[in-house]
Amino acid sequence: MIEQKKPELVILAAGMGSRYGGIKQLESVGPSGETIMEYSIFDAIRAGFGRVIFVIKEEHESLIQEQIIQKYQDLIEFSWVFQKKEDLPSAFQCPASRSKPWGTGQAILAAKEQVQAPFAVINADDFYGPNAFIKMAEQLRQLPPEGNEFCLMGYRLSNTLSQHGSVNRGLCETEGGYLTGLQEITSIQKKEDRFTYTASAKAADLSDSSVVSMNFWGFTPAVFSLLQQHFEDFLTHHLEEPTAEFYITAPIDFALDQKTITIRVLTTEEQWLGVTYAEDKTYVVQGILNAITSGTYPPQLFP
Repeated sequence: MIEQKKPELVILAAGMGSRYGGIKQLESVGPSGETIMEYSIFDAIRAGFGRVIFVIKEEHESLIQEQIIQKYQDLIEFSWVFQKKEDLPSAFQCPASRSKPWGTGQAILAAKEQVQAPFAVINADDFYGPNAFIKMAEQLRQLPPEGNEFCLMGYRLSNTLSQHGSVNRGLCETEGGYLTGLQEITSIQKKEDRFTYTASAKAADLSDSSVVSMNFWGFTPAVFSLLQQHFEDFLTHHLEEPTAEFYITAPIDFALDQKTITIRVLTTEEQWLGVTYAEDKTYVVQGILNAITSGTYPPQLFP
């Protein structure tokens, strides 16, 4: 019997976060200087992931090695790849007007040569919670390694908001536990007992129990051919647009419409934490301290 490979974790850490400013992926939030992504690595190890793959900017390689990898390299395998604006299919050349890479879709594609098993994708600056990693690892172990069945972790909307400004989220449309659509909605915020957002320039309401995506995906390597095909189509139409971004949601929505993939929506009651705005850091630090007090995490990760 062939032993199934452990699921892998791809951490998207190349973005800078314009609303936050600086390299927020390396901001200290734990009492011993831990970053948010270190809590994700801790949760991934406990959940049974076997490997972590960073997608980073080339200029941040030494920082990731010194601040993250050297601490935990005896506990889980690491590798890293660079997301570069110049890394395009051979038929395309990056225009001089382009100043940054091409979005989350390209970032995942950058990991193609490193991924060896079903894998999860997360943002480096989002705290997802241990239960989410356990559920994701269990589902990834059940996926056929080359199949077109994927999964997505869904969060309760009320558990994902910032106290310091509006946020954008992917609203999950489901049927029988499977994703049928992912609607990008913007300017979400809580006003008294209502959750409002902007739709077609008009205010609309959401339920606090609405399920939203926080970009915590589960894929098999089959997703790379889907991304490659749609990235080429995206570049055909948007190559000369200096701020256009190739989001993972576009090819996913297309494939769902064509019924060439299925995506199971997993759900968790975990409280999301993140630094969308600089003022969010205090809230994240307190959330981590609360989790330590409750026994979810030790005061120092992997001393």
